[in-house]
Amino acid sequence: MRRSELLSQIPMFSKLEAEDLESLASVTVERKYEKGRVVFFEEDSGDALFVILDGSVKVTISSEEGREIILTVLAKHDFFGEMSLLDNQPRSATAIAVEHTELLVLRRREFLSIVKQKPHVLIALLGTITTRLRKANRQIGNLALHDVY
Repeated sequence: MRRSELLSQIPMFSKLEAEDLESLASVTVERKYEKGRVVFFEEDSGDALFVILDGSVKVTISSEEGREIILTVLAKHDFFGEMSLLDNQPRSATAIAVEHTELLVLRRREFLSIVKQKPHVLIALLGTITTRLRKANRQIGNLALHDVY
């Protein structure tokens, strides 16, 4: 399957025109990670979005005591690292391949170059980030409102 077709299956990019998908696909690279290999660590500099082509990735944070807390496990066609396309801040979590995993990588510099020519691509990303933020807010609210025994 062509990269542009793969990108069209990702919710963030699914509403983009074929030309926009081709532009994005042309600047992506594929990377393979074996089971247990770290894609990036919390606090690493962030400069890329990752799309899972095959396999799965767990996203974790570590407590001060060194305990690993799994935030989510992502699978085929899920994506992560999207915040770094916009804010160029350090990673907020660690991403680890749960099994042999193939990723499509979109770097910030290339993404911003496309966005300058096609601002509607940025709007698609912002819509997805907003959806994730709303979901996180609901989860935080639900956790905060539950009684702890």
